[in-house]
Amino acid sequence: MDETFWFVQFAGMAILSPGVLAAIIGLSNLFSMRLSEQSISRIAMIANLVGLMGSLGVAVLMIVVGQAERVWEIGDWVAIPNEHFYFHLKFVFDRLSLPLVILTYVLCGTVAAFASNYLHRESGYQRFFLYYAIFSFGLTTSFLAGTIEVLFFGWELVGLASALLVGFFHERRAPVENGLRIWAIYRLADAFFLIAAVIMHNVTGHGDFDHLTGAGAWPYATSVMKEWEALSVGLLLVLAAAGKSALVPFSGWLPRAMEGPTPSSAIFYGALSIHLGAFLLLRATPIIAASMALTVLVIVLGLATSIFANMAGRVQADIKSVLAFASLTQVGLIITEIGMGWYYLALFHIIGHALLRTLQLLRASNLLHDYFKLETALGKKIAHLSSLAIDTKKPSLIQQSWYRFGLERGYLDTMLDRIFVNPFSSFFQWCSRLESNWIAWTSEKLSGVSRSKDGQNDA
Repeated sequence: MDETFWFVQFAGMAILSPGVLAAIIGLSNLFSMRLSEQSISRIAMIANLVGLMGSLGVAVLMIVVGQAERVWEIGDWVAIPNEHFYFHLKFVFDRLSLPLVILTYVLCGTVAAFASNYLHRESGYQRFFLYYAIFSFGLTTSFLAGTIEVLFFGWELVGLASALLVGFFHERRAPVENGLRIWAIYRLADAFFLIAAVIMHNVTGHGDFDHLTGAGAWPYATSVMKEWEALSVGLLLVLAAAGKSALVPFSGWLPRAMEGPTPSSAIFYGALSIHLGAFLLLRATPIIAASMALTVLVIVLGLATSIFANMAGRVQADIKSVLAFASLTQVGLIITEIGMGWYYLALFHIIGHALLRTLQLLRASNLLHDYFKLETALGKKIAHLSSLAIDTKKPSLIQQSWYRFGLERGYLDTMLDRIFVNPFSSFFQWCSRLESNWIAWTSEKLSGVSRSKDGQNDA
């Protein structure tokens, strides 16, 4: 047996293990087979262990063989030369995807172990792990995708699982509303992503990243697109990444996402899902580097997001929102690093930030409990310094304006409501009224015709 055999085995383990987990839990729900908490926890840990072993096996094999990139293709599914459309399953193991997949399995295993105790006797225990499995499968598929179509498939699974977990406690109104709002922002980001994919196909005739971003191992590939093509496609990808990673102006949904259970907040919006937009830009680095205007846009967007999140995070009243904006501050810096061309630094920044933020979010609940116990033992409130860093030399009106700006989260939600949500809702409400009037008018005409015929028959 040669190294190709072992590569296929390890790659299959890395890709399919979360999908098998989702299938087991999903089918048990479909056939009303309620699994015990212990069984679900064990199956989840085994799936994560198998996936981690597979990804580590691929990494070791590539190091031994001395390869920077390894591709696993699973057949050509669609080929329409006249329409310039080709689709085949392709997964890429390289310096970008492998570290992130290993990170995914490490953090997913940690969160699974935490959730098995945290959600003990929760009525939605099995439902949580189903969403968790869908998320893991979508994330590993996204990281390992070798074509734009495969990446979009994983991208959609991550978005679906995210919205469902935000609305996990659906007996309350707020989680459902926030889940729907997040789903709406994701839909907008998905639209940008799909338009970019269509343009890519028209330009190159393929959805394969080798044809889109140029041949060569990451990050040394060179784009085959012209500058104006790279600018148009790259701009759409940046907008898609902005929606997925809560960059300005789509940052308002991130604190709303904390309505979900603590384990999902940790793994989604502190560690992994929040970085998916940054990953998309890292994968598309040849396209970004091909346009100076796009490079400047990415840098400005990252800095603006980081500054805004830092200001908003300083005035939040709950620990989850503080950590959410702290995550967004770091994501903004990561986006800036990508724009500056510091790709390896951005990758290491993602890994380090994901590990730190997972620890902080999982520790948040116990930290508050320990804080209250300490206050009880002291018999008084613990004095602490304000994080606003107010300078008394500045006019108080400026201080109040800054404070209000942070407290209102940059008025971004209001702006999005006025520019996108309200006109969109008004248009479809108008369509609904038009439809109702048309139905009423046609019903009246038909009933009049029917009555006249009945009168003629009676005569």
